[in-house]
Amino acid sequence: MRAKKYAIPIFVLLLIFAVGILAGCGTKPAQQPTTPQPAVKDLILATTTSTQDSGLLDVLKPIFEQKTGYNLKIISVGSGAALEMGNKGEADVLLVHSPAAEKALVDSGVGINYQLVMHNDFIVVGPTNDPAAIKGSTSVDAFKKIAAQKATFVSRGDKSGTNTKELAIWKTAGITPEGSWYLISGTGMGATLNITNEKQGYTLADRATYLAQKANFKLDILSEGDKDLLNIYHVMQVSPEKFSKVNKDGAKAFVDFMIAPDTQKAIGEFGKDKYGQSLFIPDAGKAEADLGK
Repeated sequence: MRAKKYAIPIFVLLLIFAVGILAGCGTKPAQQPTTPQPAVKDLILATTTSTQDSGLLDVLKPIFEQKTGYNLKIISVGSGAALEMGNKGEADVLLVHSPAAEKALVDSGVGINYQLVMHNDFIVVGPTNDPAAIKGSTSVDAFKKIAAQKATFVSRGDKSGTNTKELAIWKTAGITPEGSWYLISGTGMGATLNITNEKQGYTLADRATYLAQKANFKLDILSEGDKDLLNIYHVMQVSPEKFSKVNKDGAKAFVDFMIAPDTQKAIGEFGKDKYGQSLFIPDAGKAEADLGK
């Protein structure tokens, strides 16, 4: 009789225990993926003003930081100044658009893991009334007409990629620009465009910054489309063998990020919703000789 008295409670207890185990397994919270925490979190990026003024880095920076755990510190200067920072070991990674100067840094061994990222183009912009009548001219002819009319031209004068390209056009035109009509801003692209607008003059600009900020001024695109106006951007690490204090792991992570398919897609989409066109064309994996075709 006593055996029968305890048979049911024991069975019930076993059933409750089994249900409890199953219920516990079913409600166990799923583990969430965690962002890796690098040993050295701060990463210094020296870059041209156009990547900042266009708003591209405002989009890419939080994505990179979330994916990698690095704290990206952006120093936005002309490409010449960015390359000089790399040459002194004052930056970990560079994103620039002055190919001839970049090659010199790579050849010296300071720039490593040199990768093509994207391109857009340079344009000559000026006032709507176009006093030098350059509209539709090639860049070289446009510069010749500006010089002949002594129409105001604003140069960045900062050894940036844009300034380097501008000086190359003057050289091709056979002109040494000088005089009261030729102004030096010594500033980045956005500020130079604002000065050009105030003076109602002409300047050479990258298309991305112009489109991103054109609501701030009254300047029209008057010369565009020359193959020589291609504006190519590369990314590179600063060599840890030359400068032991650089964040080599973070720099490699940023280079890898910039050429990754998801980032390249984001670059290609950037600007389409607001301007009806991409501000940059993604190029990772392409041959430079094929750009602009």
